[in-house]
Amino acid sequence: MKKVIFAEFGGPDVLQLIDAEEPHAGPGQIRVAVRAAGVNPVDWRLREGQILGAHPIELPAGVGLDAAGVVDEVGEGVDDVEVGDHVFGEGSSTYAEFAVLSAWAAMPEGLTFEEAAGYPSVVETALRVIGEVGVQAGQTLLVSGASGGVGSAVLQIAREGGITVIGTAGAANQDYLRSLGARTTTYGEGWVERVRRLGAVDAALDLAGSGVIRELVELTGDPQSVVSIADLDAPKLGVRFSGVAGSVPDALATAAALIARGKLRIPVEQSYTLSEAAAAHIDSRTGHSRGRRVIVV
Repeated sequence: MKKVIFAEFGGPDVLQLIDAEEPHAGPGQIRVAVRAAGVNPVDWRLREGQILGAHPIELPAGVGLDAAGVVDEVGEGVDDVEVGDHVFGEGSSTYAEFAVLSAWAAMPEGLTFEEAAGYPSVVETALRVIGEVGVQAGQTLLVSGASGGVGSAVLQIAREGGITVIGTAGAANQDYLRSLGARTTTYGEGWVERVRRLGAVDAALDLAGSGVIRELVELTGDPQSVVSIADLDAPKLGVRFSGVAGSVPDALATAAALIARGKLRIPVEQSYTLSEAAAAHIDSRTGHSRGRRVIVV
């Protein structure tokens, strides 16, 4: 089978598309014929060798956590799916023609494989950081870097929970954020004052790692009211860096329920082939996305 790997840490040029042995489902796992794989910032962070405690790496390593596909092998002890079912979920080395998943759910009706692959890690992360930052119904949450996959999910999930959301993004994504129910403003000089004019902020999330931690603390008045998923230096300013995943099965169930009710939709901004994995990483690292990027197999 075809699979994307890297044998050394480095830039996108270390990614290789190779012929590899097919993986097999162990106890409590399933294997899928991958139809699409989600592209997440954690993918290129791991490839670069960034120290993320939840994801130890042994080289050579595969790439990718999220996938949507067709079940073609069911491990011992698994009784909620059958060969031929369409699922989306999280596993390892998902930039490949076959991948083993450790968490999955039935694909929501009406989604394509390409769309479904963009949800698993994104929704888990969104649910986790909303919980960690402690924002409650009736309060206001500021989301820095709000137009990407996690930001799109955070805005919709928070609003569904009765939380007012303010989102910052580039000028081209202002209408998109407004379509998700956010009050919006752009980055750049004067952005802190522009946020203040939109309302008092109770909690804030840094999703882009663009060096705004001090300003987010200033806006909330408390480092404990800020969480980052993108700035490894956040703890130096008393801000929590969130990198350890919560319950992926719970996140998938929540995603499926919200999608079914029409309360969550994350568009696919761009698709790539396996041979274009390096380009996908370059674009993901650049940021300024609107929704998700995926690999189509």
